Amino acid sequence: MDRRSFCLSSFSASLLAATGVHAADVFPNKPVRVIVPYAAGGGPDVLMRQFGPKLGDGLGQPIVVENKVGAGGVLAAQYVAQAPADGYTLLMGSNSHLIQKALQPSLKFEPVSDFLPVTIIGTSPTVLVVAANSPYRRVEELIAAVKANPGKMNYGSGGIGSGAHLGGATLMSLSGGKATHIPLKGSVEIPLSLLRGDTDFAFAIAGTVIPQVKGGKLRALAVTSAAPLKELPGVPTLNEVMKNELTVQEFWFGLWLPAKSPAEAVNKIYAAAIKALADPAVKPLFEATGNAVAQSSSPQADAAFVKDEYRKWAEIVRLTGVTAS
Repeated sequence: MDRRSFCLSSFSASLLAATGVHAADVFPNKPVRVIVPYAAGGGPDVLMRQFGPKLGDGLGQPIVVENKVGAGGVLAAQYVAQAPADGYTLLMGSNSHLIQKALQPSLKFEPVSDFLPVTIIGTSPTVLVVAANSPYRRVEELIAAVKANPGKMNYGSGGIGSGAHLGGATLMSLSGGKATHIPLKGSVEIPLSLLRGDTDFAFAIAGTVIPQVKGGKLRALAVTSAAPLKELPGVPTLNEVMKNELTVQEFWFGLWLPAKSPAEAVNKIYAAAIKALADPAVKPLFEATGNAVAQSSSPQADAAFVKDEYRKWAEIVRLTGVTAS
C-alpha cells in the first residue's frame, strides 16, 4: 500500500471511530427471521416462503421462515413479543391474533402495545356458501329458513373462534336467527361438509371455495369483503344485505416487529416489503393461495389499521357472545 492510500484508509477509520459508525451497526447485517404461526406446507406458510426471498432482496439479507404453531397463533405472538427488539425477528401478524386476544383477555400478549406493525401484505375475505343443490339462492332466503327452523340448521367452521365461526355467529346475531355451530377438524373440511349435507351453510375463505363455486359444486350467496369480488360477479357483499359494517370480515396478514424496535429497522423493512409487493411475480403467488396483495401507506397507517381492526373484532366477539371454550 502506498503512503497516500495508507493515509486515506487511516483517515476513514478514524472518521468512523469518531462518529461511532461501524458496518456491524447498519441494519440489517444478518438474516432476518419471520415467525409464521401456521403449519409448514399450509397456505400462509407457502406464501411467506415464496414472498420471503423477494423481501430479502430488498433488505440485502436472507429471510428465514420459522413455524411456531399452536393455540390459534398465540404461541408465535408470545414468542415474538418477547424477542429482542432489534429488527431481526418479525411476526406474520393477522386478525387471528386480535380475535384470540378478544376471546381470551388473559393471554400473555397485547396485539397493539406489544408490536410495531410494519405493513399489511395480503387479504382474503370469506364467502357465504351453500351446496349447489341447496334451495337457497339469496341471503334473505337462508335467513328466513333459519328463523323458521330455530336450532335445526347448522353451519360449519374450522374451529371455535375461527373466521368462519365468527362469520356464522355474526349473521345469526344480526338476523335474530338461531343455528348450530359445527366445529370441523379444519377449514379444508368446510366444502366437504356442505357437499355431504352435514352442514347447511358456511363462511369459507375465498381462495378455498371460489374454484368450487365456479365448478358448480357450491353456490355463493355473499362475500364479507368491503367490495364485491371480481371473481364472483353478481354476488353481493354481506354488508349490502345486512346494512351493518360488522359484516365486513376479511382475513388479513402482515409484518409485525416487537415494540420498541428501532425506527431504522421499521422503515427499511417497510421499504423492502413495498418493493417486493410491487414485483409482478408476487401477485400470482398470492392469488394461488386465495389472497390479494395489499399494502399500508406507511407503518403508522398500519398501526392505526390494526387498532381499528382490534376494536372491530372485539365488538364482533361481544355481539356474538362467542367464547374460547
